[in-house]
Amino acid sequence: MISVVIPLYNKEKSITSTLRTVLNQTFRDYEIVIVNDGSTDGSVEEVGKVHDDRIRLVHQPNAGVSAARNRGVEEAKGELIAFLDADDEWKPEYLATQYFLYQKYPDCSVFACNYEFRDVMGRVTPTLIHKLPFVEEDGILTNYFEVASCSNPPICSISIMVKKQAIQAIGGFPVGVKSGEDLLTWARLAVNTTIAYSKSVQAIFCESPSDSKQSKAQLRSGGESFVLDALLALYNEEQRLNIKRQLKLYVIRWYKIYAVIQIEIKKGHKAIKIAYDAIRFGAPFHIFFPIIILGLLPNIISYKLLLKLR
Repeated sequence: MISVVIPLYNKEKSITSTLRTVLNQTFRDYEIVIVNDGSTDGSVEEVGKVHDDRIRLVHQPNAGVSAARNRGVEEAKGELIAFLDADDEWKPEYLATQYFLYQKYPDCSVFACNYEFRDVMGRVTPTLIHKLPFVEEDGILTNYFEVASCSNPPICSISIMVKKQAIQAIGGFPVGVKSGEDLLTWARLAVNTTIAYSKSVQAIFCESPSDSKQSKAQLRSGGESFVLDALLALYNEEQRLNIKRQLKLYVIRWYKIYAVIQIEIKKGHKAIKIAYDAIRFGAPFHIFFPIIILGLLPNIISYKLLLKLR
């Protein structure tokens, strides 16, 4: 059985449609564990309108998405955990695709597939995934960090299924991190387990009206330092040279993400410091030179230039 874990916090307008995409799965052997993370709107009432014996609703005081996912893992009865956010969707073959990977690659502990973005107008944008180590429809993702360094994240919180013991072995999701907690979790899984991956697009990341460039920057800021420190710790502990080389690329990319977010939230001086730290770590100077220049400009000017450069 697969346990579908859905953290729920103030998603009354989307949780019903999200649940419907789970109930419409062609694979039927699953349960749905919804962790209500202290919602203050009508989310719980909306869940109550969906009648299915496989749905379990667990309540906890608001503690954040990581704590909600961890609670869902604890409550799960299945050996396999599939995560889904309360405002995103799955295509009907999602669980079947993941279970196929589980059967085909029994030595793996993580199973993931491709996903796509859908905006509020219904327009769909595919992910850009580069340097997969296989040409077939699916295979072993032996170079997770290399792929993640030059692509959209190959794994996201709605496109992953993991063995329960594997997610518990790494301590679950880090609690208290404002952003990037999921990417850090996938990184920890990648250095400790083996990942099976399907190119098939089976999950849909649904963008909300609030997902403007500025609001995204504000939402993303706050957890980068914690995630960066944790990634550096993974890098320093890693003994396998091929994984360490890939991890270095990923850490450099994270430095860049961190610095760019500082430009977006108008903290140019901090972006400069991050850029210098990245160069000391071994990042190519030419990657961070534009960030240093932007950081030296008045914040409002550097922010507007950044938007034009995108």
